[in-house]
Amino acid sequence: MIDTAEMLKVFNRHRGDAVVIPGRGGRHWVGISTQPNRDLPVGDPAMGGHSSFALGLALARPDQKVVLFDSEGDVLMGMGALATIAEQQPKNLYHFLLDNECYATTGGQPVPNAKNVSYDGLARACGYARTHAFDNLERFSIEVERILAAPGPVFVWLKVAPEVENLPIKERRQWRKRIAAQALLDLRKELRVDP
Repeated sequence: MIDTAEMLKVFNRHRGDAVVIPGRGGRHWVGISTQPNRDLPVGDPAMGGHSSFALGLALARPDQKVVLFDSEGDVLMGMGALATIAEQQPKNLYHFLLDNECYATTGGQPVPNAKNVSYDGLARACGYARTHAFDNLERFSIEVERILAAPGPVFVWLKVAPEVENLPIKERRQWRKRIAAQALLDLRKELRVDP
């Protein structure tokens, strides 16, 4: 399995000027990102909501590469988003799935059928242009630059080590430096878009 923080460090070297929605990788990403003004820490929308948010942004800004770090729990809760993304074929969307086989933010309950679901196969069956699967950092490190250079929609399934959080929400380390509204305003300024 891959360490999420180490994978994000590798990704960051190849990020370019992509807008990143850190999603489930957010608590690590805030300490790794070298372009926080191009990050959208949308927090925790209703489970399954990150991919729809990323699709909307990619369609609204086809001139911007959009990268999402999603989770298998989110994908299972909103599988219709995979088919919708594939139907829309946004050439600028890169959908990374962090699969730790559990609901880590709610105490580590197992994800249904965690050992058997092939998420890259699901994305491919829905119609994603390209899909990839990785369970070790070395292979990912070799391929990530090529993956980000290809047109989307791209789906990348990453088997990551679970990092279960058992503290009550209010007692957890707060990783969001900016609220989502401020992040959107900052990004609008950078992209020169009227609010």
